[in-house]
Amino acid sequence: MQVQTGQCGLCGHFGETHAKNDALISIMSTKQAETTLLDECGHPKHAALHLKVTPISGCDGFVPAAQA
Repeated sequence: MQVQTGQCGLCGHFGETHAKNDALISIMSTKQAETTLLDECGHPKHAALHLKVTPISGCDGFVPAAQA
């Protein structure tokens, strides 16, 4: 699936609870992601909820991820 700016896959909070891996780096470089990929949202307002989101999910807390 195509990942757009403002969606979780390109957010700094997507997967921030663990070390960057090949899947996260690939999303940043290709702006594409597998439909089955789920990862944690590390946004401070959502952390207690332990949300699992897809790369095309989104919220008002989007922060652009740093480039790998």
